[in-house]
Amino acid sequence: MDDYPLLNLFWTMLWLFLWILWFFLLFKVLTDIFRSHDMGGWGKAGWTIFVILLPYLGVLVYLIARGKEMGQRDRALAVQAESDFQDYIRKAAGTEDRNAGPRHVDELARLADLKNSGAISEEEFRQAKQKLLA
Repeated sequence: MDDYPLLNLFWTMLWLFLWILWFFLLFKVLTDIFRSHDMGGWGKAGWTIFVILLPYLGVLVYLIARGKEMGQRDRALAVQAESDFQDYIRKAAGTEDRNAGPRHVDELARLADLKNSGAISEEEFRQAKQKLLA
């Protein structure tokens, strides 16, 4: 390590970083090719062969030709994932539909208030809670 200059270390790290970055870009393009719904099987096969046989040129041509659609698909996927996550949170919290009557969370809060005020005992609270959560 004593005879390896600092500048060479810098260049080695730069090339390693660029190499890893290139693989990330290559895998991103390959996943986008197969995720694309507007391309048929022959188009996907052609792009895949092009990207694998001529990786640098293939990826650059793909980004130039289909980069805009690639970004749109990524944005649509992110919006869908956020929507699914919000739906899951609403379902888990029991707040899917406020017009359908009290939900589990509201019922549990009402039962806790009844127990705290002394209207029901601890045993009655546990039984009602178990019945509600079943």
